[in-house]
Amino acid sequence: MSHDTEHLPFSRPLRIDEIKDGVSGSIEATAAEMAAIANLLDLKGLEDLAMTYRLFRAGAGRLRLKGELKAKVTQTCIVSLEPVQSELDVPVEAEFWPSEMIAAHKESEEEQGGALIADWPEPISDGKIDLGPLVYETLATSLDPYPKKEGVSFEWSQGAEQPRSEAGTSPFAALGAWKRR
Repeated sequence: MSHDTEHLPFSRPLRIDEIKDGVSGSIEATAAEMAAIANLLDLKGLEDLAMTYRLFRAGAGRLRLKGELKAKVTQTCIVSLEPVQSELDVPVEAEFWPSEMIAAHKESEEEQGGALIADWPEPISDGKIDLGPLVYETLATSLDPYPKKEGVSFEWSQGAEQPRSEAGTSPFAALGAWKRR
């Protein structure tokens, strides 16, 4: 996940010293936050954005989150440009590591020439974690990249199809017909 979260309109910081192992909770976006997120993601509408979660201690100052994100989303059909509504119900898993641990792990990966891991841990900064960016990024990556309204087709039509004769099937048949004119 990205750690450039200063411009995101959704923030839910939690102090790690107040988190007990196995604690569960939920967060919901306000109407203003959902409007700002919908604008950032170019959505026609966003409703009921919420995440339920459970946090577990993972040792060495790390935390592990398991949860579920739910939202009602309205996107634009890529064919007809009509609104397409869908409901998301997405499992969420993430790890939170102290910033120093992330930096050391990144340095180790670069020294070994290894590929960066896909699910990079979220940072614990100043004794806090922020669930807002996790919700935003999970929503953003769960959206249908090509929303299409049911029953809409990509087929292109330029009027009635003309029957082809055996002689008229090659590209040169059209040239021959043109030459005979």
